[in-house]
Amino acid sequence: MQPKLREVRAQPTIHQGRRGIVLSDPLGISRMAIFIPQPLVPLLPLMDGTRDIGMLRTGFELRTGSALSTLNLEELIKALDEALLLDNERFTGAYHAAIAEYHSASYRAYTLPGRVCPSTPEELGAYLQQFLDQAETAPQPEGDIKGLICPHIDFQRGGPIYAAVWATVAATLRDADLVVILGTDHNAPSSEVTLTRQSYQTPWGIMPTPQDVVDRIAAEAGDGVFTHELNHRGEHSVEAAALWLHYLLGDRPCSMLPVLCGSLHHLIDRGESPSSSGPISATAAVLKSVVAERRTILVAAADLAHVGPAFGDSMPFDAVARATLGRDDQALINVLATADAEQFFEAVRREGDRNRICGMPPIYLMLSVLSEVEGSATGYAQCPASEDGGSWVSICGMVYHSRKS
Repeated sequence: MQPKLREVRAQPTIHQGRRGIVLSDPLGISRMAIFIPQPLVPLLPLMDGTRDIGMLRTGFELRTGSALSTLNLEELIKALDEALLLDNERFTGAYHAAIAEYHSASYRAYTLPGRVCPSTPEELGAYLQQFLDQAETAPQPEGDIKGLICPHIDFQRGGPIYAAVWATVAATLRDADLVVILGTDHNAPSSEVTLTRQSYQTPWGIMPTPQDVVDRIAAEAGDGVFTHELNHRGEHSVEAAALWLHYLLGDRPCSMLPVLCGSLHHLIDRGESPSSSGPISATAAVLKSVVAERRTILVAAADLAHVGPAFGDSMPFDAVARATLGRDDQALINVLATADAEQFFEAVRREGDRNRICGMPPIYLMLSVLSEVEGSATGYAQCPASEDGGSWVSICGMVYHSRKS
């Protein structure tokens, strides 16, 4: 037995007075979560599929100076296996069953009701309208609107920023044939573009996915764009934007292309531009053609910074640190207003993405598609991300429109 831990979600926590991490399945195939006490955490990187029980015990003792019994190790491996957190035949079978179920469904089911917003069309509509009624109205851009950045944080914290940007583009949406929503893929660190042929469900019905556009991107970028398709099932970034879109569209028919955008950190580490990525450049090229052929709006469902202990920083962000963050974010927003994809990526890369710009991938792809545009900010906020007030997520709204002549 040489157990290999999957790419799992790891969340720091305190359980029954003990510090540790909770491991869970980012794909949602398993609903089980496993608590790993802090003293055992050094064992996890050793579970890479190359070590048997004896080698794991030896490696753990060399790293920590503590002994680990065979019985305790076997019990942990069994628990991880039952939770489908190991990369083995059991998980593979469950994964194939889950993807078959996803493909056989009539649509990608709505997943947010009850978690972050009301579940019925009437209640959700009233909830969104409340934010729209209270939104600070941004000046209407002079040029034609081509795209926007909206958050993907929950509506309770981000509602005013969502409302300000969506209110600005509401009239333009009514003339659109296609809206492309590019969302952060929180669960595919090694995947750059992920498509699905499924159409997204909202409380108001189905937003049809344009199969011809999916086919064209897949033909140019390769079938690897479907490798992590199951991530669409539980990812909230595209879905959050789709709710505002469908509410503002009402009964007007419009296609929606959902695209998940994975991490670009491997490119940051190598000092390479995302334009060097085949899937990204191919997707951008196809979308440029689509924009030229039909009335299209692009949406980057993207948050900005993630800072504080909840995201790995050693110290909480107090008022002074938040003021510095605000200046950093404003500098980045100024770059975003130029609509220059490479300048944006370089601004993040130069700082080593120290503020963890969650929305970097979808923003980069959108800016790679748009041309002859400039951005106008519609709002900015810092949202609490921990009960102690030490961790924060920053968000913004921005509308992209034709350059002034």
